[in-house]
Amino acid sequence: MAAQSAPTHAPVNYSTRVDMVGLRPRVTGGIRAVIAVIIALITLIPVVWMGMTAFKSLPDAVSVPPIVFFTPTLEGFVSLFTESRQLSSGEWDAYQQRTDLSWGDQVLLARQQTITGPSQFGTQLLNSIIIAGTSTILSVGFAVLSAYAFSRFNVPGKDDLLFFILSQRMLPAVVVTVPIFLMYRQLGLYDTHLGMILLYTSFNLSFAVWLLKGFIDEIPREYEDAALVDGYTRLQAFRKIVLPQATTGIAATTVFSFIFSWNEYAFALLLTSNNARTAPPSIPLILGTGGIEWSTIAAGSLIFLIPVVIVTFALRKHLLRGVTFGAIRKG
Repeated sequence: MAAQSAPTHAPVNYSTRVDMVGLRPRVTGGIRAVIAVIIALITLIPVVWMGMTAFKSLPDAVSVPPIVFFTPTLEGFVSLFTESRQLSSGEWDAYQQRTDLSWGDQVLLARQQTITGPSQFGTQLLNSIIIAGTSTILSVGFAVLSAYAFSRFNVPGKDDLLFFILSQRMLPAVVVTVPIFLMYRQLGLYDTHLGMILLYTSFNLSFAVWLLKGFIDEIPREYEDAALVDGYTRLQAFRKIVLPQATTGIAATTVFSFIFSWNEYAFALLLTSNNARTAPPSIPLILGTGGIEWSTIAAGSLIFLIPVVIVTFALRKHLLRGVTFGAIRKG
């Protein structure tokens, strides 16, 4: 009998299967990246348009349909930091012949205006920096100590105290503005930097305590116990063990507290007038003589956005929570 031939099978291409299995995560990741980029671009459209409007002339800013390609100008920024008046036809002709005009006067000459003095926006922007910066430092500093106490010690009535702290953020700011206004008038804190710093610190403190307590709770107590056994005091263990591990939480709390103090509008509008007036209530009041100065408002909004971007960019390395807490997971 003839020997039966062995059955033949098609060779299995395992490399193709491996490539297909590895290709799916890459395709999925690519789709997610494209979607994230599209969402980011859509979100940034108002910011980009605001930045473009800040460098437009007044006719270009109010043009219908909107102008995308234009000749940049600094009229909005000059108008933001200066007070100006409208020139008559005769004055405008005379000003065009002058050679001793300042750079700002030359910029505003296109609007048929001349500078009469500095505006209050520079002072108000400085007030925002002082008040928001100081209140953020105080609120985060006190919140770190309070959150550590609530996280590590058996404080009597801990849950009730935490709820009481959180309840300060439940009421809208407008509800408590009138009582605070009357109290500040009696204490001499109305329209003062100290009054606004104390107010923003108290309102930020409740949020900061709750946020930081969550971060400190995730730091294992064994690290501190080991440090205490090695001869560290409680304060040294807190400073050398807890604070470095809670850097991410402190950075995130700092950013959120600064944004609240920086953007706050109601208190700044009703509890200040001249000395401590911050930038948020001032930007909407830029109207101009011949209509709403959209380029000036956009310039003010753009400048007002810069400090928040700087703070967020400076703390960007600590805002990713997993970077710090990934190495201290409890097994």
